[in-house]
Amino acid sequence: MSETAASLEENLARVRGRIAEAALRAGRAPEEVTLVAVTKTHSADVVLAAYEAGARHFGENRPREGISKITALEPYLDEAPPTWHMIGHIQSRKARHVVAHYDMVHSIDRLKIAHRLSRYAEEAETELPVLLECNISGEGSKYGFPLEGWEDETRQQAFFSAVVEVLELPGLRVGGLMTMPPYVDDPEEVRPIFVSLRHLRDALREHFPSEDWHHLSMGMTNDFEVAVEEGATMVRVGRAIFGPRG
Repeated sequence: MSETAASLEENLARVRGRIAEAALRAGRAPEEVTLVAVTKTHSADVVLAAYEAGARHFGENRPREGISKITALEPYLDEAPPTWHMIGHIQSRKARHVVAHYDMVHSIDRLKIAHRLSRYAEEAETELPVLLECNISGEGSKYGFPLEGWEDETRQQAFFSAVVEVLELPGLRVGGLMTMPPYVDDPEEVRPIFVSLRHLRDALREHFPSEDWHHLSMGMTNDFEVAVEEGATMVRVGRAIFGPRG
């Protein structure tokens, strides 16, 4: 194992330990939480070292940057490839490439991109697992379906109508929700956002009982422990594993 991989192995173990402690505090099994290592701005060599250190799920914010790493690493990881997660905003013109290279999309943030991904998935005769991105905080800088105060009946029904449309699209398999809270120094400040997303997921389960709403993708380096305590099934962690972005 390289020196870089050994260092990453230590970081991964530390993050997994924190996830486990948070899960146990909430009466959950640590195995319920998937750690997605966010590799934005880090090279393919660093991703390979993280794989050697035991990471098996990688998240990318920009489709093109991620695809360059995916294709560069394919010859080395062909026998046991990792799972690649698209966690960032997707421009319509990049949708075909996302379907071709990524295993899961966390960031369905509007109907237009859902339709575009569905079309390309159907053409590829595949089914793409996706999550619906929800802007719970109301921040203008964040993408996602506008769901601040989603308990309001009008706003809730508008979202549920959009959900119906997405669920009817071929080629997509909706598996839950994702959110990105504001960056704050005290993670307790964003706990209400995680609680709200969980409650929204519960409302969707009640309204669409035949669908699988298992996943809550929420929590990053500065707040993933709080997210796990509030039900996260996937946390997206970069800096705590890789250090500052390159």
